Amino acid sequence: MESIVSKFVLKGRISQISPLGDGFINDTYIVKTEGSGQNYILQRKNSNVFPDVPAMMDNIVAVTDHIKKKVADPERETLTVVPTVDGKYYYKDETGSYWTVCTYITDSVTYDVAESLEMVRQAGMGIGRFQSLLSDFDKPLHEVIKGFHNIRWRFTQWDESLAKDAAGRKSGLMDEIYFIESRREEMLDFWKLVENGTIPTRVTHNDTKLSNILFDVNSGGVLCAIDLDTVMSSTSLNDVGDAIRSYANATVEDDPDYSRVYIRLDRFEAYMDGYLSERKDSLTDSEKEWLAFAPLYITYEQVLRFLMDYIDGDKYYKIKYPEHNLVRTRSQIALLRSMEDNYSRMQEIVLELLAR
Repeated sequence: MESIVSKFVLKGRISQISPLGDGFINDTYIVKTEGSGQNYILQRKNSNVFPDVPAMMDNIVAVTDHIKKKVADPERETLTVVPTVDGKYYYKDETGSYWTVCTYITDSVTYDVAESLEMVRQAGMGIGRFQSLLSDFDKPLHEVIKGFHNIRWRFTQWDESLAKDAAGRKSGLMDEIYFIESRREEMLDFWKLVENGTIPTRVTHNDTKLSNILFDVNSGGVLCAIDLDTVMSSTSLNDVGDAIRSYANATVEDDPDYSRVYIRLDRFEAYMDGYLSERKDSLTDSEKEWLAFAPLYITYEQVLRFLMDYIDGDKYYKIKYPEHNLVRTRSQIALLRSMEDNYSRMQEIVLELLAR
């Protein structure tokens, strides 16, 4: 590990390298140093998920450089990517694995579950500000994961997975498969609005779960969005939907007790209040119209992706036990059902906030 870290331009002497967090995709470590006051985050990128890491790093550097020019404290209000000694933003080791480094932002913390309504509201403001800071970004971005939130592409993958039944699990999943199929047309109808330009395409984070938002330890406010691997061009609604899926769930996304899974409308309102405080004046009428539907769309997509990975034999997401992806699937189904039951009220809340 020290040999890998030595390929990057770091300040100070390396004193410790240890695992950090529990991410689904990448392997993450904290690198502590002596003599510089600066620590670092080292990641081994999952090349099965991200087949073009150099393109991904091009996106991240372009976006963070743009943000740095517009904020008061660029070292804390966005990520700082550390180059290698030969000027690249990644290192490819002898096994073909890609490694990247960014600075560790001191006095910061992440959360897996929202601890207060104010935290949810702050997170909404943070995502709204992230999008606003990039509203005038005019460089093309690489599509680092094909069709990431494109439900038409996901259905192509889904149909192939069902046909292959690689792990021989399909026969025991008829209820879950029916749940997905019964909503296919509704989700495609929504996505057509993105395809035909009714809902505009913008620079988006595309993975706005709560643990990808960095908070200031002292003030409790949002510092910045992290884990920018999936920054691409898409609809702003995807960021809203994934945030609500994460923040407004009454429990964690893989809770095996499905009776504990439901959408908390107070958190939905708190997030929307924070988000719209930053974005209300810059959203189009079509974006405002479909804000309340965004969480249903993204939660549905996550149901499909978790179940598809289970059918495929758990090739994409890291799992802690053999049924983990199935538990994730069923937990997200419970969340989507709760959203569907409360959809009318979610629409009313959005309209009330827009009228303020």
